[in-house]
Amino acid sequence: GQPLGHRRLSLKPVPKVPNLEAFLSEALVKVKKQARGCLAPELCFQAVKAATEKPFVEGIQKERELFNFLLTSGQAQALQYAFFAERAVQKWTTPHGASWKSASPQPIHKAAVIGLGTMGRGIVTSLVKANIPVVALEQDVEHLNRGRKAVMLLLEREAQKMQQGGQTLDFRNPARLQFTVDFDVLCDIDLVIEAVFENIALKKEIFHELSRICKPEALLCTNTSALSIDEIASATSRPQQVIGTHFFSPAHVMRLLEIIYGHHTSPTAIATAVQLARTLAKVGVVVGNCFGFVGNRMMFPYLQEAVFLLEEGSTPEAVDQVLEDFGLKLGPFRMSDLAGLDVGWRSRQDQGLTGSSLPTGTPTRQRHGHRYSPLPDLLCEHGRFGQKTGKGWYQYEKAGGRMAKPDPWLHSFLAHYRDTHHIQTRVIDQEEILERCVFSLINEGFAILAEGIASGPEHLD
Repeated sequence: GQPLGHRRLSLKPVPKVPNLEAFLSEALVKVKKQARGCLAPELCFQAVKAATEKPFVEGIQKERELFNFLLTSGQAQALQYAFFAERAVQKWTTPHGASWKSASPQPIHKAAVIGLGTMGRGIVTSLVKANIPVVALEQDVEHLNRGRKAVMLLLEREAQKMQQGGQTLDFRNPARLQFTVDFDVLCDIDLVIEAVFENIALKKEIFHELSRICKPEALLCTNTSALSIDEIASATSRPQQVIGTHFFSPAHVMRLLEIIYGHHTSPTAIATAVQLARTLAKVGVVVGNCFGFVGNRMMFPYLQEAVFLLEEGSTPEAVDQVLEDFGLKLGPFRMSDLAGLDVGWRSRQDQGLTGSSLPTGTPTRQRHGHRYSPLPDLLCEHGRFGQKTGKGWYQYEKAGGRMAKPDPWLHSFLAHYRDTHHIQTRVIDQEEILERCVFSLINEGFAILAEGIASGPEHLD
């Protein structure tokens, strides 16, 4: 018997909230931090803000304007492009005429991972999450126990995350996950991923052993970030079964999987690796074999340019800030600390770019007639390998820590280095930092395309 009054929400006054200004400005800071250069989340915030301040009709009008602005923005086009590019890379081709149309994958009922360092642990975790039974191998019991502990910790965390979404992860079942030092267990495996550190002699030794033990149709994968797939395959009696599966660190989180075919890799092997990527919920990109492939080959000039900027007067914080504001999740220096500075150092040593293998009389800041910065090598010589040692381009609360803080030691080290080499420092603005780093990436991308290492620009992007 009561009067109904207005039921339409749009006609009701917006209730006044205490401390609204403070609440909104706090929310904006959070949104900006998470959005990292992305327009849409900030504009969503503007639309909600308008709803708290204006009558309904005006609020809706404001939202419409913001929507139309986004609709025609470069970012919307870029996101649409990225969406379709991720799907386009499923359709792979090679210069030899192999393609996704004619190649069929082999089934993978059981996999193995050799080496339980940072990469191996993440790969084991990915396989277990994808319901593929795994055998995890190490060279001795001490390394095996350390690796097992780390893998179990990772899986524990993943299980907790999945539980929140109502899923379970059965990783304590020995039929699902087995740890061993016995290579002979690999005789009935469908797919092996070798994930030992970047040493060509060690990898070839392992692949020689694998071709002795594994069944003929087993796929032999190497998680290398730069080494030649053909050279690794040369150590086996079945180079057609050898393929590169380059996971990115941390392997259980990063969605990209670079799939590298060698000169002899069969179309079936490529199709199986692409299918594996899909099973692991990763984006598998098929590329050709050259030093660094696509991912790391583009990274070399990008990271090098970032270090040149330090030589000329910038700081790791300033360079990272510019690239993170631009939209990258991590700037080059925070990324290097996360991946480990020793990885690149070992690679440069193998290439004869640093250390005792250099011919006497080599200029400190030149290699093969090109500009070179020894700064990353010098940090490694000081035992600064990044997060794993608690010190790298930044300092961390402890070894294995995550919170990057500017390091006064590094700043004075840079100043001393510039003095030693008589480098005139200058103020470097944000635009120069952004252009020099990003254009280095882009230029290398064009070179890779020109050489046919990638079959289309979507693969690079």
